[in-house]
Amino acid sequence: MSLVALFGAAKDLKTLRVTTEPRMVCGNCENKIKKNIRFEKGIHQITTDLEDQVVTIEYDADKTDENNIIKAFEKIKYKAVKLEDGCEDVSVETCDKCSPAEGEVSSGQK
Repeated sequence: MSLVALFGAAKDLKTLRVTTEPRMVCGNCENKIKKNIRFEKGIHQITTDLEDQVVTIEYDADKTDENNIIKAFEKIKYKAVKLEDGCEDVSVETCDKCSPAEGEVSSGQK
């Protein structure tokens, strides 16, 4: 019976990778993102990579979604641009795989 309860409580954890505009330039930028985004509902873990300009967020898909997380970045004056799976190039202007912010046109669509 306890085994059923354990599996019933399993969470639907997903991962979102984004780059930000403006770019993170120091540890203070990383800390601002980590300290603020972690309070959004459903966020489990945030890691930042200053060198690669990537923020990786693990979240509970039953409690939030990618759009809510991206909106949370706007609250702290950052624009988060989703990096699609397999995208290693954080220069969104040169990556046709990545999602531009709403209303923008990626370089592959000019």
